[in-house]
Amino acid sequence: MQKALRDVAVGKTVTVTKLTGEGAFKRRIMDMGITKGSEIYVRKVAPLGDPVEITIRGYELSLRKADAESILVEEK
Repeated sequence: MQKALRDVAVGKTVTVTKLTGEGAFKRRIMDMGITKGSEIYVRKVAPLGDPVEITIRGYELSLRKADAESILVEEK
């Protein structure tokens, strides 16, 4: 079942299935290492829900919820 990265619970590991969005936005997401098939661990979410902190490819990254909405993932 696919869902947006912003909807994944803290402590879950998911696999990227699709990146929505176009142009420079999609390129920026891919430059951060978020590509189809990569695994993402959701570390924590800020108290007001934005940003989401993830671990991908061995480093920590914070994403705005608006950006996390365009990353479709599947739970293991």
